[in-house]
Amino acid sequence: MEFEHTTNVVVAGSGAAGLTAAIAARDAGCEVIVLESMDKVGGSTARSGGGFWIPNNPYMKAGGDSCEAALTYLDEIIPEKGPASSKERREAYIKLAPELVTWLEGLGFKAIYARGYPDYYPECSGGCADGRCVEGDLFDLRSLGKQWKDKVYAIPVPMHTYEASKLTLVMRTWSAFFTVVVDIIGRRTILWRLFGKQRVSMGGSLIGQLLKLLLDRSVPVWLKTPIVSLITDGDAVVGAMAEKGGKNIRIRATHGVVLAAGGFEHNDAMRQRYQQHPISTEWTLGAPGNTGGGIQAGIAVGAAVDMMDEAWWMPALLPRSGPVPVLFERSLPYSMIVDISGRRFMNESQSYVACGQQQYERNKVVPAVPAYLILDSRHRKYYLLAMTMMPRITPKSAYKEGFITRANSLPELARKMGIDEAGLVATAKRFSQFAKNGRDEDFGRGESAYDRFYSDPRVKPNPNLGPIEIPPFYALKIWPGDLGTMGGLLTDEHARVLRKDGSAIRGLYAAGNNTASVMGRTYPGPGSTIGPAMVFGMIAGRHAAAMAKVQPG
Repeated sequence: MEFEHTTNVVVAGSGAAGLTAAIAARDAGCEVIVLESMDKVGGSTARSGGGFWIPNNPYMKAGGDSCEAALTYLDEIIPEKGPASSKERREAYIKLAPELVTWLEGLGFKAIYARGYPDYYPECSGGCADGRCVEGDLFDLRSLGKQWKDKVYAIPVPMHTYEASKLTLVMRTWSAFFTVVVDIIGRRTILWRLFGKQRVSMGGSLIGQLLKLLLDRSVPVWLKTPIVSLITDGDAVVGAMAEKGGKNIRIRATHGVVLAAGGFEHNDAMRQRYQQHPISTEWTLGAPGNTGGGIQAGIAVGAAVDMMDEAWWMPALLPRSGPVPVLFERSLPYSMIVDISGRRFMNESQSYVACGQQQYERNKVVPAVPAYLILDSRHRKYYLLAMTMMPRITPKSAYKEGFITRANSLPELARKMGIDEAGLVATAKRFSQFAKNGRDEDFGRGESAYDRFYSDPRVKPNPNLGPIEIPPFYALKIWPGDLGTMGGLLTDEHARVLRKDGSAIRGLYAAGNNTASVMGRTYPGPGSTIGPAMVFGMIAGRHAAAMAKVQPG
């Protein structure tokens, strides 16, 4: 077979998993080519908070964490012990996660500890209320050079993940006002731009820094070049077919191919086939390029898959401009989520993945897709909504398009939304009493340190609970959106792709949302997608570099 290009390692995907794999392979002496289907680098990682969950990371206080504590935590909160979340994979991740940080720092990566952003189940054995999240420090995209500085998708506000809770309280506390208005908007945005700096944070910083490490090492990154298929010789993968410039090209990979091309959240056929219903590609917040190409390429050469019905759920609102995550709105006081019967069915402040799972579970009993976010007038008075609606200001267009509904009484709101009137009134009365007493007797909202990360300390006695009593009242439809799909190719602790019989496909590796998650169906803490993506990306790149593969005949 003839090849148009030959290299040591081909990496499909330029998110955190793919870029880390490429850096690891290059650092080990390999020639590498990175393929990216879109016209920008970063995939869903660039659109995210950019945190990576790193237990026992070097920024935590000495003795503040350990591999043993992290494993205890995972064992308690992740019930699945299947191949995706096997003992070997969990141990490999926990053991090598701290090394990932020190290795990248040694190459020039600038990271910070998101202290105070807790694990999502901090009260469980081994949980950490201070959190285990690491993220990239502020990064100036201009350092990528003229060709690449605009090729990274980046959230325009230079804000760290642990500062996100301040954004919600800008009209409530002086501390939040100073952080958001003076520091983030004034100094980091306006002042820095006046001095010509183009600094970004979160996912933009993570991808920007990883891309710079690659560019400094002369690794080619081919944009608008999706992987089409894998090329095999016998039982080994020896290369990849990609589409570049409207033509299919064959790339020989002497050491291996790493699939890191994201999930399949934008592939409607795959979602309808594998996932819970109702489901739609219109609800996802994942990058548009995540159409399952890497997973399909793996399946075509005999790879096994797992957890294809699952996703990294994120409750979402659907304005005309596209899906918006519901991260803090549902956790702040004076709000609750109900189904069509008007009843609550979960702790609204819990992990977004758990919220999505429980919305689908409830939908099996009572229609709950969509569910309904119910707001007391004080929620609209005090807090940001849908990332763009400032407190007290609700655009007329939002009412006109049906994005938000307003009423002067709960029965009227119920009639407008099609919710059971008696159910909504009774639930609001019960919920309001919980708020006054300070204890959610139904779902325990506000009892966890994670719940309180997005809360209002001025509201007593429980900063997550506020009565639903003062009109006007508001309602918004909540859909089971997602950050990406969770299932994919099965891999082992070396990031090698496995067949159904458990044997490894020679020359084929995978990481990130191309794979079934090592976290099972649980989200342990902030960065629990990106952390494993980077660690197993590092493992894949190193293992491929160390293993000479069968050459094509």
